[in-house]
Amino acid sequence: MGKRALVVAVAVFLSMAPARADVFTAGSFSAYGDFRLRAETDWDSEDDLGVMREDRTRLRARLRAGFRFDPTESVQLGARLRGGQEGSQQSPHITIIDFQDNDTGDTSFDFDRWYVLGKVHGLEVWAGRNDLPFWKQDELLFDDDVTMPGIAFRWVSDLGPGKFSLAGGYFTPPVGMTRYSGALTGAQASYEPKLGRVHLALAGGVYLFDGNPDDPDVGALLQGNGSRDYSILAASFQARWSVGDRPLKLGVDLLRNTQNYDPNDSDSITAANFDEKDGYVLMGEYGLLKEHNDWLVGYYYAHIETFAVNSSFGQDDWVRWGNATQTRASNMKGHEFRFGWAINARMNMVVRLYLADAITTVEDGKRFRIDFNYKF
Repeated sequence: MGKRALVVAVAVFLSMAPARADVFTAGSFSAYGDFRLRAETDWDSEDDLGVMREDRTRLRARLRAGFRFDPTESVQLGARLRGGQEGSQQSPHITIIDFQDNDTGDTSFDFDRWYVLGKVHGLEVWAGRNDLPFWKQDELLFDDDVTMPGIAFRWVSDLGPGKFSLAGGYFTPPVGMTRYSGALTGAQASYEPKLGRVHLALAGGVYLFDGNPDDPDVGALLQGNGSRDYSILAASFQARWSVGDRPLKLGVDLLRNTQNYDPNDSDSITAANFDEKDGYVLMGEYGLLKEHNDWLVGYYYAHIETFAVNSSFGQDDWVRWGNATQTRASNMKGHEFRFGWAINARMNMVVRLYLADAITTVEDGKRFRIDFNYKF
């Protein structure tokens, strides 16, 4: 099926789909999915050599469909198929139209979830490929679209005025959608108490990436990310309370890569950025997108040094730095402005403006997006 025909078929389906139910449910089995149509433009952007990039405007789409099967209250099986380019572990989007007539890339459908999950007495354990189990308030460290095969757990228990949780796992990071390399070991503790009208969330985690320089597949990852080790400490804080009848959220993330790199390393990127290992994110959001005519406004400021995150698995939204399938969204500081409006409980529109600059080079760029999102 061609890309434009795919979008037309999905649009027809959406016009017929129910507004408030999974696309199909029968007993303990349910199917679900989501569709996104995105208009995106990039302009006023220099590369790391100071050469102006051509302005770019694109129409893009995302389609995902999956199922859940709960044979008992304690066991769940699941899988999800996503579109996109097979070489990208970060983005499930395909380009329908590039208005500058650039190559729109290939399209493939691959499973980004396939897992078995067990749960008992506040403990969940899954094996397979699934979303990472760690609490987060943004995608600067881990992109929502990056799923990893492995084994993971999350345990939640009442503690005083809130919930305490421990999460951890061992994963094999993806290189695209069908190859894998290296290892990620992660652990996080979080606490979410309610103090009067204020809901708090505090989280601290450690994330250890073990690169594999002998694996030829890691050549697809930018900046040598599949060959380099990372030892990232991450701390997050969020406060949430109601102003009027809408929630206000304020948060901060602090990132520190404690790995020691050699300024004389044979890898030129490592040597040039051996001490660029810190990052932080400040965020504020007011509103929500749950029911008809809900709206929200948001602002994020990010300062992410080159090795503060492993950029092959972090967000790919803020900048167009990289290539057709891989993003290198570190060595970056900038702003995100966000506005969202809910058409109903399953449809919304989100508008974002990104203004970003590199920290150690002249690279920069501006990006504007409008997303139409539908969950079914």
